[in-house]
Amino acid sequence: MARSTAEAEYRAMEPLTCELTWVKQFLQEINFCDIQTMKMYCDNQVVIHIASNPTFHERTKHIEINCYFVREELLTKEICTKFVRSNDQLANVFTKSLREPQIEFIYSKLGTYNLYAPA
Repeated sequence: MARSTAEAEYRAMEPLTCELTWVKQFLQEINFCDIQTMKMYCDNQVVIHIASNPTFHERTKHIEINCYFVREELLTKEICTKFVRSNDQLANVFTKSLREPQIEFIYSKLGTYNLYAPA
């Protein structure tokens, strides 16, 4: 169980990092394209600092060892973390209760449309 939201988000970065690494290797195996550094967007600056700073001990004492995989991938430049404001975070449409204008903005960014809208 996570003891803070920063720890929970950092733990969520680990499986995403594994998936990104797998997709990159797969695309390279089929010679689809050459991917340099993959970007991981996060709306929590504390998590970005934990991932990039190995001496940030105050908030990392409860984080499991397998989550340090994220830090290793950052150090080898396989992935990089970018900050995105919470209002611009596309994943919020799946995880939060949002107002109509924000939902419409995210839907437009995702390229979706309302199936039930009048024609």
